[in-house]
Amino acid sequence: MKHQKIFLLLSLLFLFSFNEIKIKDSLVKAQIGKMPIFSNVVYTGNDDIYKNNPLKSDEFYTPILQGCYPDPAITRKGDDYYMVCSSFAMFPGVPIFHSKDLVNWTDLGGVLNKVSEFNPHDTGISQGVYAPGITYNPHNDTFYMIVTAFTGGMGNIIVKTKDPMKGWGSPIKLDFNGIDPCIFFDDNGKGYIVHNDAPDKGKELYEGHRVIKVWEYDLANDKVIPGSDKIIVDGGVDLSKKPIWIEAPHLYKKDGRYYLMCAEGGTGDNHSEVVFVSDSPKGPFKPASNNPILTQRYFPQDRPEKVDWAGHADLVLGPDNKYYGVFLGIRPNDKNRVNMGRETFMLPVDWSGVFPVFENGLVPLKPKMKMPNGVIENKTGKDGFFPNGNFTFTENFTSEKLDYRWIGLRGPRENFISVTKSGLEIKPFAVNIKEVKPTSTLFYRQQHNNFSFTSTLDYKPSSEKDLAGIVCMQSERFNYVFGITKKGKDTYIILERTEKGESKVIASAKIEINKNIRLQVKATGDSYQFSYALNGVDFENLGGSVSGDILSTNVAGGFTGALVGLYATSTNDAYAE
Repeated sequence: MKHQKIFLLLSLLFLFSFNEIKIKDSLVKAQIGKMPIFSNVVYTGNDDIYKNNPLKSDEFYTPILQGCYPDPAITRKGDDYYMVCSSFAMFPGVPIFHSKDLVNWTDLGGVLNKVSEFNPHDTGISQGVYAPGITYNPHNDTFYMIVTAFTGGMGNIIVKTKDPMKGWGSPIKLDFNGIDPCIFFDDNGKGYIVHNDAPDKGKELYEGHRVIKVWEYDLANDKVIPGSDKIIVDGGVDLSKKPIWIEAPHLYKKDGRYYLMCAEGGTGDNHSEVVFVSDSPKGPFKPASNNPILTQRYFPQDRPEKVDWAGHADLVLGPDNKYYGVFLGIRPNDKNRVNMGRETFMLPVDWSGVFPVFENGLVPLKPKMKMPNGVIENKTGKDGFFPNGNFTFTENFTSEKLDYRWIGLRGPRENFISVTKSGLEIKPFAVNIKEVKPTSTLFYRQQHNNFSFTSTLDYKPSSEKDLAGIVCMQSERFNYVFGITKKGKDTYIILERTEKGESKVIASAKIEINKNIRLQVKATGDSYQFSYALNGVDFENLGGSVSGDILSTNVAGGFTGALVGLYATSTNDAYAE
């Protein structure tokens, strides 16, 4: 009898524990079910400049990389071209592209894609990593990517690979200060690094006074040779005129002489590209008499189809044995604000004389150019090549390998996303978009002044701390949040504007979601509209037309362009009113 009682008691305890586990499991599944799932994202660009300038069969558009892809650097091995850009706190770091003809480019993702080796988790959006250089060394059949990292005490680092298609080695920390490094290999195999730095202590003459330094590089041990550094440019082309921000240096060798090409004038309205020549990589360097060789600073501010801020360039020999230059520039909107950020442009370069000159680089830049001789077809936006001009990008999240255009901020996207049968599920971090931490937001660069970004969202928030939707972001201190949250027992859609870190809900509406909701942000120049559709078709505007001022570098500052993101958080502080 005693044994029967014990058996009965144990059975009851087992049943209770089993049911408790089932209840907990159900609660966990219920919680998982409440995670936001995004599907059917459509980005459409519709800029007048492309409508007004249709392409002929032998033409392509510049910028070649639209949106925030600044500070381009380029190299060549045989028929293969590789180009890298700045990424700041976006992840992965240093976007890299491949081409066979300088027209059609394939996105290879990011060079710095291991968070254990590059971790910008605590940096502002305009820090992280920027101004890379990329160089192929034929003497050891190795590619080198060198860059300045503003995170984790890394400073200037270099990574290597035999094949950029197969990934890169671990970062090697280099022992010098300054920014904008680039590595050069001479005909005899000897290596040199040039970079921007401050003048020697006590020798700074004015605000913005910088110098260019050169170091000899030890290829066997991957380090600069101590004591080999030398200032090769002081201030810029003409120190008596107090030039500012000589930076982004690149060394080249042609016809036995050494050419140093740099940006000068700062990255705004006065930006330009200048060049120097020497008989030695360590100088002395003499400036060209016709500097600058590229700039847009001389023209009326109200010119049509304006491209501005041109500079920060690199040169490469094209497939037609002619030189081409890649450089950054901006295309402001109707209010002369820079929302897309600095983009990557291209021009042919005439190097038939002593110095290289960007063809049409000293007249207002045009939106298209001739393809290099021998290039048969412009395939941009087709067959896996990066799109160009006006285009529509549709993402249904049906492929396990997500398009590289989707990026994280301060950390990998893989930390918070999973592809399900229903779409892309985002696991909300306990982090707000306004914090300087990795956020659970999948970002896409704004690539047009006139665009729409629409997504279908399946989501039922549990509390006012839960929010999911779309964010338009210039930085952690300047952004719009457009999302679904809770107030009491009711579901609300809200639009919040954050300027200088101060947030205000500018509109909210009580809604009932039966299945899912479609969210849309649409920009016409500086005018942004946020809308939602409960039946999937009929969009209702929330908050009217709002200014894109806070999404511009003019107002927000920094070096990035606007990002549009699929956002989720479990620490929402934007409450419905």
